[in-house]
Amino acid sequence: MTPLDHTDPQTESTSASPRTSAASAFTTTVSRAGGPPAGRPAGVVRRNGTQVVDGAGERALFRGVGIGTWLLPEGYMWRLPHVDPAAGSGVPAQSPREIEALVARLVGDERAAAFWAGFREAFFTRSDVDRIAAEGFDHVRLPINARVVMDDDGTFLEEGLALVDACVGWCREAGLHVVLDLHGAPGGQTGTNIDDSPRGRPELFTDERYRALTVRLWTEIARRYAGDETVAAYDLLNEPLPDEHAVRHRDDLVALYRDLTAAVRAVDPDHLIMYEGTHWASDVSIFTEVWDERSVIQFHRYWAAPDLDGIATFLEVRDRLGLPLYMGEGGENAPSWLATAFGLYEGQGIGWNFWTWKKLDNPHSPAVVVPPAGWADVQAFVAGTGPQPAPEDAWETLVALVDAMRLERCEWHPEVVAALLRRTPVELPAYAYGTHGEGVSWETSARSSDAPGARAGGAPPAAPGSFRADDGVTVERHGGEEGANPFAADPAERARAGRLWVLLQDGDSVAYDVSLGEATLAAGRLAVTLDVCPADGVGAADRAVQVSIDGVEVPGGWSGDTWSGATRALPQGTATPVGGQSRVTVRCVGDDLRLGAVTLT
Repeated sequence: MTPLDHTDPQTESTSASPRTSAASAFTTTVSRAGGPPAGRPAGVVRRNGTQVVDGAGERALFRGVGIGTWLLPEGYMWRLPHVDPAAGSGVPAQSPREIEALVARLVGDERAAAFWAGFREAFFTRSDVDRIAAEGFDHVRLPINARVVMDDDGTFLEEGLALVDACVGWCREAGLHVVLDLHGAPGGQTGTNIDDSPRGRPELFTDERYRALTVRLWTEIARRYAGDETVAAYDLLNEPLPDEHAVRHRDDLVALYRDLTAAVRAVDPDHLIMYEGTHWASDVSIFTEVWDERSVIQFHRYWAAPDLDGIATFLEVRDRLGLPLYMGEGGENAPSWLATAFGLYEGQGIGWNFWTWKKLDNPHSPAVVVPPAGWADVQAFVAGTGPQPAPEDAWETLVALVDAMRLERCEWHPEVVAALLRRTPVELPAYAYGTHGEGVSWETSARSSDAPGARAGGAPPAAPGSFRADDGVTVERHGGEEGANPFAADPAERARAGRLWVLLQDGDSVAYDVSLGEATLAAGRLAVTLDVCPADGVGAADRAVQVSIDGVEVPGGWSGDTWSGATRALPQGTATPVGGQSRVTVRCVGDDLRLGAVTLT
């Protein structure tokens, strides 16, 4: 991790005393930006078969980030402990309502209002958008809480709508698209903290008033952004109906989707509409027909095995309905998982959005907020293990927290971005080879049996399941506990699961599609390091590998169990702008090897 290397003078904080008045501690200056899109073909993005295309009809493979917590705070992103109200201690602080109540309890209503105004001004700004664009992403997904933009009687709140306008305007100027995501619908569509439901139930499906408010809200959003080429799509409902509610309300969800589609199309005939399935957008069985020709099926994916078998149900609905897929949320994991999973999506022509751009004290985001020391006292109070901080101390902490949320104050984690974009410098796990099929992404010798993943001299495939066994490439797990998930977000569980290795026999190869970063292009050479061990796990075998980039061999040699090499120059045509793809191939030409990781710089 590194400190951010730039400061936006427009967002540079002043050295105000934390004990100043609420009115002077924060200033909010958010406005809607205008101007034409930068470097993007005219026209809204649209569907062409199972692909999304830009205004010029060229394939648009979305690579974006979600702006979690800005308009809908979630407790885990603030590192607020989860407490059980039945336990009788601690303070619930997971949903936006609960976090708002916590802040008001700490500092009073007037200062709480000032805090939230300052938070909205600092957490996500034009500086964030510019950095997102500079890193090579092409869109953001903006989660919206209905309560921010509309009150309970259906009156639209211009102050909240101005925040959405500001995001769209900043993205317009930066050349990014925006997916507008109704993350918290009136009444709640999930019945959990993530939708800000007032009573912890999905009352969107039980109270006609909430249903009517949702239709009204989407009608206004679509009217407001009809014809706006910066807006890519309308994501109608985030993660509706966990399984415990889906059984009862599946038909209600389908009926609501149809009504929302009709409401949007009455005012906006052009923009894409995205539909999410039930149970955290993982169950797509409700999609049995095409409801709208300009539509996309969205799914979410966390902590699962990043292979074709893991997304088979989504690929099936794409092929059956002829609609594009979009992986709208995934992340909260180590760079090794990110590189594998997001490479899988791209290999299957699936656009994606990473969750999420910025969080407190969590290395799984590109930008990480370092909370002030006093935040630990707030966390202890929430957990029920410490007293309530004094109002002045709490206010001082909240003012410092807002300042820490500005992008230039955050820790920067380049390894997260490198993994998402598979851009050098990057370390890839060996099992993150491509998904373009045999002869392109891998070549293997004949199997010794018909068992999934069985290979001459090979161990059983890695758990869970037979990971990537259909490729004919053997992925072995060595060490670890039975049942431990090697793809878990928790590093302790990943360690318990042991390590995954790719077994390569004489003549076998695996290939990795990567983008060359600015440092690699500037150096005019690519360095490759392989983490390798003999297949029997002991001694130094008579081993040999051939490494190539775009068909040109990379010279190198051994040092223990590490092979290192570098091109003397980048092959002709390889020195493309950042985002251009190159293919690095590793081939075994001697005794069997286990390949653990490929590092490219």
